[in-house]
Amino acid sequence: MCGMCGLLGGGRHWSNTVAAGESVSARRQRYVQVAHANRVLENFRLKLADFHGQSFVLSSPTGAQIIVEDFMQIWKAAETMLGRPLDPLTMFAEDEAQP
Repeated sequence: MCGMCGLLGGGRHWSNTVAAGESVSARRQRYVQVAHANRVLENFRLKLADFHGQSFVLSSPTGAQIIVEDFMQIWKAAETMLGRPLDPLTMFAEDEAQP
């Protein structure tokens, strides 16, 4: 997807909304979401960044980048970059098994 399409098409996914009654802005919430995602993605040497408040950019250490519209697409893009499937539900199974 080109950068312009990413700007025009983003924002419709449920994860892009602010919870009712929250005093936090949508932009600040996006930064918090990106920070949490990066805590998981750093194990794979990937990094997520906000793209003008509409989309996200997933980057690899080789300089490859993919624009994703919403959080639902992040795992698919990460799998594409890594060339293997990822299961976020079992990523931390080893950590929890250790005493």
